Formats: sequence, C-alpha cells, structure tokens
Amino acid sequence: MRNHGPEGKRAGLWFTFRDTESFFIMLNQHLTSQAGELILSMPFSITSAETDMYGRARLSALINLLIQSSIQSADRLGFGYSDFRPQNLFWVLSRISVEIAGPLRWMQTGEVETWPKDIDKLLYIRDFIVRDNRERILARASSGWLTVDMESKRSKLIDLEDPSVFFSLKDRHAGIHRPEKLGPVQGEAVAERKVSYFDLDINRHVTTTRYFDWMMDTFSYEFHRSRYPKTASVNFLKEIRPEETIEILRCETAENNFAFEGINKSRNLTAFRGRITF
Repeated sequence: MRNHGPEGKRAGLWFTFRDTESFFIMLNQHLTSQAGELILSMPFSITSAETDMYGRARLSALINLLIQSSIQSADRLGFGYSDFRPQNLFWVLSRISVEIAGPLRWMQTGEVETWPKDIDKLLYIRDFIVRDNRERILARASSGWLTVDMESKRSKLIDLEDPSVFFSLKDRHAGIHRPEKLGPVQGEAVAERKVSYFDLDINRHVTTTRYFDWMMDTFSYEFHRSRYPKTASVNFLKEIRPEETIEILRCETAENNFAFEGINKSRNLTAFRGRITF
C-alpha cells in the first residue's frame, strides 16, 4: 500500500494514523462497511410453479433466482435497468457457471447472496451463494456480464469516475471458478426449437432461463427421475430473436457429463454453448 506520509488514502477514504496497527484497524473497518453495502441478500421461497414433477426446483428456476438477485443488486447500487435506459445501455449475461450441492425443493426457503466481484476485460464478474434457512450452502455460482449499447449492440465498459464498486470485493470468493469459456461441440442434433412469444424477455431476445429449459428438455422422463444437475455452465454467444429456429446439439463427453451447442438455423451461426453434469 502506498504511504502518503502522515495521511493515507484508500478506496475513497481519507484518514490520519499514528502507527501501522491503527491504520489497518481503520482500513478493515472501512472495507467491512463497504462490503455490507455491496453485498445483497435476497430471500426466496420455491413455489410449485418452479418445480418439476418430483417437487425439485427446475435448473432454470435456480438460475432465475440468481438473475433476480443480480437485478436487485444493480438497482440498489445505481446500475440497474432504469439507470441505464437513458444511456441506451443494458446488461447482458455473457457466461454463467453454477455448482449445486443438491436440489432445492417445493416450499424450501432461504436467501441468495450476491456481490459485484471484478472486471475482466469487458466482463463484469458477479458471484453468488445460495443458502437455506439453516445457513447450509445449496449452490454457488459465478457470472460474467456485459454492458451493451441498444443501437450498435456492441459491448463497452461503463464510464465512471470511481469504478471501484466493481472490484472492491475481488478477494471475496463464492468458492467456484470464474464462469468458464466453453469450446465447440461435436454432437448429434437432439432437438429443434422455434422461438415463440413467451420465450422472449423485455430486451426482445430469448430470456436466459429458456436456454436451460431447452437443454434439460433433451433428456427423457426416466433420465430426470434418477438424476439432478450437479454443475451447469452456459456461454451466450449471439442473441436469439423472435421466430428464429434453434437446433440443439448434444454429446456425452464423460459419464453423466453433457456438452451442448445451439445452432441458429435462421442465421447459420452458433447462438450458445452449454455444459451440464449430473
């Protein structure tokens, strides 16, 4: 840490200190207070509409909890949808990886904890921990987000005088690797989907949770009966628009480890890649 003589400056805090010990005491107090402002805890309760036929929360329902907590956090910190709309910017989820200790179940309650973690090139990294009401960890996740211009559809960094809100907690870890980059998939076509009205979100492209439903729907009833996801990752490569047709490729790379690729047949390009292990 840089020494400014009798005064020190760190993360926007000015203070005086007489010795090293008092300096670190004051610094830790400040960082603890700052972390409290940046960490959001969102309570949840799993409804019957979010479960499968065995009363387990669908993978897409878990992902939706993470997304909703992200929205609340961004709104609270002043970087939400309504804040960005005048600037013609919006958040786009680019990558997400999640590790699941066990299925969330109907009527289960708990909370999702999330915080902005770091900036990696153009990606804004955000982590999550999902706990039940007894403080047991149910899932951990890490995600990478882009800010995209509504007109050009190009990503850009947010121009801020003090961007430290996005990396002040880079040493706070959810206990999962950063969202992984997935490679091409050599698999067989197992499904085809034409985008319909309720696949779309407020930004007029396919909503995030639908990708997880599409992948999970490629498995049989019997397969789902005895298995539940342990890990899942998705890379969202190109937006999918209304009425486009997506061909889903799948291959089993190891036992109960499946890789996916979504091909946009309407534009002949790769729209997304995914991985799910059971």
